[in-house]
Amino acid sequence: MLTPPTSLATPQVTALLQAADRAARRVPPAFPLDATVAVNPFLGQTGEDMAEAAARLARVAGSDIVPARRLHAGALSAHKITAQDLQDALDAAPFADKPADIETLRAQLAQPAAAPSPLPTLADLAAGATGTDWPEIVARTTGLWAAGHFDRGQALWTPAPGRSAFAAWREWAQHDLTPELAGLSGFCRHVAACPDTPERAILRASAALGVSGAAAETLYHRLLVDLGGWAQHARYLLWQAELSGSTDATLTDLLAIRLVFEEALFLTFGDAVKEDWQAVLAAHAEAPGASADQITDAILQDAAERSFQRRLAARLQAPEKHETTERPALQAAFCIDVRSEVFRRALESQDAGIGTLGFAGFFGLPVAHHPHGSVESEAHLPVLLTPGMTSTAQLEPQAETAGRITARARRAWNRFRQAAVSSFAFVEAAGPLYAAKLLRDALSLAPAHHHAHHHGCAPRLDPALTARQKAETAATVLKAMSMTQGHARLVLLLGHGASTTNNPQESAYHCGACGGHTGEVSARLLAQLLNDPETRAGLAEMGLAIADDTLFVAGLHDTTTDEVTLFAKDAPSQEHAADLAFAREKLAEAGRLARIERAARLPGASHDRLALRARNWAETRPEWGLAGCSAFIAAPRGVTAGADLGGRVFLHSYDWRADEGMKVLELILTAPVVVASWISLQYYGSTVAPELFGGGNKLLHNVVGGIGVVEGNGGRLRAGLPLQAVSDGARLMHEPLRLSVLVEAPREAVHDILSRHEGLRALFDKGWMHLLLLEDGKISARYRPGLAFETVTSPLQEAA
Repeated sequence: MLTPPTSLATPQVTALLQAADRAARRVPPAFPLDATVAVNPFLGQTGEDMAEAAARLARVAGSDIVPARRLHAGALSAHKITAQDLQDALDAAPFADKPADIETLRAQLAQPAAAPSPLPTLADLAAGATGTDWPEIVARTTGLWAAGHFDRGQALWTPAPGRSAFAAWREWAQHDLTPELAGLSGFCRHVAACPDTPERAILRASAALGVSGAAAETLYHRLLVDLGGWAQHARYLLWQAELSGSTDATLTDLLAIRLVFEEALFLTFGDAVKEDWQAVLAAHAEAPGASADQITDAILQDAAERSFQRRLAARLQAPEKHETTERPALQAAFCIDVRSEVFRRALESQDAGIGTLGFAGFFGLPVAHHPHGSVESEAHLPVLLTPGMTSTAQLEPQAETAGRITARARRAWNRFRQAAVSSFAFVEAAGPLYAAKLLRDALSLAPAHHHAHHHGCAPRLDPALTARQKAETAATVLKAMSMTQGHARLVLLLGHGASTTNNPQESAYHCGACGGHTGEVSARLLAQLLNDPETRAGLAEMGLAIADDTLFVAGLHDTTTDEVTLFAKDAPSQEHAADLAFAREKLAEAGRLARIERAARLPGASHDRLALRARNWAETRPEWGLAGCSAFIAAPRGVTAGADLGGRVFLHSYDWRADEGMKVLELILTAPVVVASWISLQYYGSTVAPELFGGGNKLLHNVVGGIGVVEGNGGRLRAGLPLQAVSDGARLMHEPLRLSVLVEAPREAVHDILSRHEGLRALFDKGWMHLLLLEDGKISARYRPGLAFETVTSPLQEAA
């Protein structure tokens, strides 16, 4: 929370700084490229429903946050959306000004909605008055400074560290003549004379611009949106700081920087834009209110989601009731990532004795990991959590020192190649030697990229757990996985990662539950823990005995190639040689079947050449990632076994009958469900509002600062998913739907959990997710705002 200087602590000052803080909280974080994870772009609007959020974002960004009506109209014509879906959505809509009946709703569906436009900034008004593109000049100059200030090691020269963003920008801007050359006379003197703290700069600029408390929040939000991904990166810095119990003022600094530009433009061109600016301030002072179009679009979106739920419900089934004592031939635990649904289905089809289950890919171990040859740690856990353990893959001191020397030599070589003077000599002398490499890479003949990047050294917890801690940790994980009995001789723990080449967003294809890293570390650590004799002894004392002949083996599922690497050498066992051979055979065939299914959706792909997409440095779509994700199901595998869910559903294994105190259900709803909603909403936002929430066109991307990408040679940082991740170039490959969460659990237990978690409940109350309860594989109830449930009758199942 911003606090005013003691000498300026008046109610008006306090109101302005509180508005600045609220505006900052409406900006979603954008994680850097080395650990990109999906983020809910509507994070700052989760206290509003879709229509209210649409009104706010139309004002500050000029963006629609719903699909074009023609998409819904096409679905209605194709009978994907039915009249009953429209009626149910209309009946459930909470808006007082909603259409009177379904005929009115249909009539509005046939008319395109009015295109929103944002309230102009002072830079926009000055551009209209002078003919100079001031918004672009502000974006370019700010982006050029920000690229250097926030650099994470990409640049050869960076500004002196330790300065706040505002202080660093003031020193930069006093010597940047770009604004003055464009016609903003005296800008450097203006910056030099501005207050030396961001709070005072915000207050002074707001006073000059005539900003009142009522107008401040959406005006400030408008200016932060204007900074694009730079503001989102600053929000990430605040997010990270707050996870560790501290804070970060960078976002405040950026708001102050943007306001200083507005102030300078007003002082220079104010006479020409004063009347228009007063109208803008008056509009900002009014509370955002949903228009008739925005209300209609929210209802139509709900109808589309009900249509999907109806079609999904038709694929579910009641699990078999009979008890079986036959031991599984093989068990495999996968991450709940939607891409594993295709592979799990293919694996199970090989043999009736193969069983799979789904669990978050960090496998319940909140680890900060130190890889070989590095002093930096990687957070291998969901971004909602903080690490509770540390692990390392570092070798003996001599090998570790050699690894670090090699890494430093590689960095020095790269710096030599890129330096301002030596780069020319390097190209002249060594350029021809790279011809073979260029030809090899251009023809996709480069060696396959493997993610087993710890040089054969299995990770280990450091410090190691005590015997009691081992047993307690293992018991917690096994209960959360609904895997407390009936273990096979061989149990696979399969994390996932993706092989790509020349892809700045590579980490976005990895495991979101592992913080944008692959799942290798977590899977190997859990396998070690569950194979440990001390763990087994402690579990037996707790009544969770694991058979002596059960072996846990970690692996990594490459989601680009659908190949699985098993780390069997971590726990060598001659007694399990036949089991491992069986597993490898079935995994290979499952990979082939999965590739056949996936290739049908990838442009220009064939199942026998998918591996080439991982090596092709010009491939913009190595795979579809999580495109299409639309639902989360927490239920026994029997509910979904054999059902073709199209790689669109997060599948979490859960049996409420074995959940003492409903602690596992609470964990699922408050962690994996929320993470899945972030993924779903990021794909949704990047699809419906690509200019606001999307990453732009990959063909124009340049990496900046190791943080993110820009389109072209500078300007605003682009956060979110690129166009190629959600579209094949002609049509959308992601159907923009909010997440439907289906849980098989007693109504009372779900009610109790939601009543104790306000943030989670708000996501359902405001419609950012849907919640449906299952009973024997059938949808039995739908959550309604205010901790209410309505009973769902069988027609939901039959109408499909």
